[in-house]
Amino acid sequence: MSDAPWIDAEIEALLILATEPVSEVDLAQTLQAPVEETLTALRRLAAHYDETGRGFELRQVGQGWRYYTRPEHADTIARSVLEGQQGKLSQASLETLAVIAYLQPISRSRISSVRGVNVDGVVRTLVARNLVAEVDKEESSGAGLLGTTAYFLERMGLTSLTDLPPLAPHLPDASVLDEELKRRATPDPEATPDLAATTDDAEGPTDEN
Repeated sequence: MSDAPWIDAEIEALLILATEPVSEVDLAQTLQAPVEETLTALRRLAAHYDETGRGFELRQVGQGWRYYTRPEHADTIARSVLEGQQGKLSQASLETLAVIAYLQPISRSRISSVRGVNVDGVVRTLVARNLVAEVDKEESSGAGLLGTTAYFLERMGLTSLTDLPPLAPHLPDASVLDEELKRRATPDPEATPDLAATTDDAEGPTDEN
């Protein structure tokens, strides 16, 4: 597709970063291009991936478009995920998992506020490893609320969340979690969480235990 219109590459760049389906209207607005031209480009890209046998596809779901791995590669992906379960979690992931475990259900923005960094990438890793999942929606904003899974309890050797031990003294910034637990017990209506300005580093190999 070396001679493909400029809009194709721009759409690819935007959709690679997307964490949920994006409509052709939103893409067109971002690209400052006509909606019809954007829709044509989306269909052209989807056809190109099909014709060239890529391991992913561009799929229209509901009112938006997003990249998905192809169903025929499900076994390979499942094997990769299972093998990844044996790998270790980074320190950032362990700290984020602790925040979720003790403060659940909790939104991504609240986790970022507690940790002081953007946690989107780390949360995606924890979700992929089936350690956390969306368990509810925030009534005011509709934002997803995260909680730990049955697999998390299994890996931790716990029967229920009530078996969670007190916050470990050696856990970095454990005092922040303590303060947050107290705040949630007696919420301050005037309190406004700070927006996280930094981002956690990428994952490196560590063990969940």
